[in-house]
Amino acid sequence: MQIPDDKRYFRIGEVSRIIGVEPYVLRYWESEFPQIRPSRADSNQRTYQKKDVELIGEIKRLLYEEKMTIEGAKRRLKKSRSRNIPSKEFIQALKNEIQEIIDILG
Repeated sequence: MQIPDDKRYFRIGEVSRIIGVEPYVLRYWESEFPQIRPSRADSNQRTYQKKDVELIGEIKRLLYEEKMTIEGAKRRLKKSRSRNIPSKEFIQALKNEIQEIIDILG
C-alpha cells in the first residue's frame, strides 16, 4: 500500500485503488467502523484524509491478512487506541511530578 505523500485529501475511488478494495467495501466499512468518518466535499463526494487511508489500510490488514472478523478487528482497533490514551492516574502522577519540579525551582 503506497499512500502519496503530496496529497492531503483523497476521493473514494483513489482510496479504493490505494487500498485495493472496491468502493462498496469502503462504504460498508464506514458503516461498521465508527473511526472512519470521511468528510463530504461540496459535490457531496466522500473526502478521506491521509489518517483515514492509513486506518483503512490497517482494517484491511486485520480482515484480510490476520483473518479477523469485523468484531475482532473492532476490538483490536479499540484496544490499540486505548493504549495510546494516557490514563487519568498517569496524568495525575505527571501533574504531581511537574508540581514537585516547580516547587524545587521556585
